[in-house]
Amino acid sequence: MIDTPYLEVDVDRMTRNLAVLADRARSAGVDFRPHAKTHKCAEIARMQIDSGATGLAVATIGEAEAFADAADITSCTDIFIAYPIWPTPAKAARLRALADRVSLRVGVDSAEGARHLGALLGGQRVEALVEVDSGQHRTGTAPGDAGGVAAAGVSAGLDVVGVFTFPGHGYGVGDTRRRAAEQEVAALRTAAESLRAQGIDPRVRSGGSTPTVEFVGDPTYAGVLTEIRPGVYPLNDAQQVEIGTCGFDDVALTAVATVVRSEPGRIVLDAGSKILGADRAAWATGHGRLLDHPDARVVQLSEHHAVVEFPAESTSAPRLGDVIRVVPNHVCTAVNLVDELVAIDGSDSRWPVIARGHNS
Repeated sequence: MIDTPYLEVDVDRMTRNLAVLADRARSAGVDFRPHAKTHKCAEIARMQIDSGATGLAVATIGEAEAFADAADITSCTDIFIAYPIWPTPAKAARLRALADRVSLRVGVDSAEGARHLGALLGGQRVEALVEVDSGQHRTGTAPGDAGGVAAAGVSAGLDVVGVFTFPGHGYGVGDTRRRAAEQEVAALRTAAESLRAQGIDPRVRSGGSTPTVEFVGDPTYAGVLTEIRPGVYPLNDAQQVEIGTCGFDDVALTAVATVVRSEPGRIVLDAGSKILGADRAAWATGHGRLLDHPDARVVQLSEHHAVVEFPAESTSAPRLGDVIRVVPNHVCTAVNLVDELVAIDGSDSRWPVIARGHNS
């Protein structure tokens, strides 16, 4: 018996999710490079590679180092840091060391940034992709300016091989996901033409997120994307359920918690924001969901407690001492709060979260 709260992974469900995405990518004729910032776990990365992934995407140099260190487990030697890096000399030294160990790809989103990165890498063979903004308005240059950024990178010694974007504004209800997918395709198409105008072949055109990847087989995608980078899909979370990319039967990670107070229509759990994470989008209907009670909502969250309310007509609310499964709103932040995941695979294996806290 494991003391609650903790995070567990239903390995059978996760394996099914991996297979669905791999089949979708093959059917669409695109590579898939899952974003490992979601799980930060060597065992899950290995399963993704085994399912056909060409490599991993990560968010930081530290995450790349953690997965490079675990290459004997993951079988992954191809890593993309999907972030516009502005390196210090120390970070540049880490990038050079990584490039000696794995096939390394990095992101740039400005001519100044490309020149700075190229100068500090000192001729080290590193591939680069130009990030373009497809509507999230976070990072990324305007699609039509991608060629100028790429040319600056080439002149600084970078091996610029294409473009990428993250349609992060695809998180939402209604037709939000489809509109973000359409904007993603348009941005990558324009960016690719901008590179070609500079005489640079955009052989890699990378996009896709878990909310938008279902559209990758649409005719509008044909010939535009060469690679997709979904992150959440192996595990899923309450956000994905609410926006319709998956159902509760597809959720493979839950926080296991104990009911510490129970009264009609309301319970309190021993799992708060320090196990579930604190993310709650404006459109979310609660701070999390209960896997086995779909109509319930986590309505209040503090550090070590979650208050759950049930519909008035509910007759199945858990009792004091019951152990239940909570679906976090955002799986990426929940995983980053724990040292290990309990894998429900017949032996209750413990999977270390190897990239936890590797934020630089």
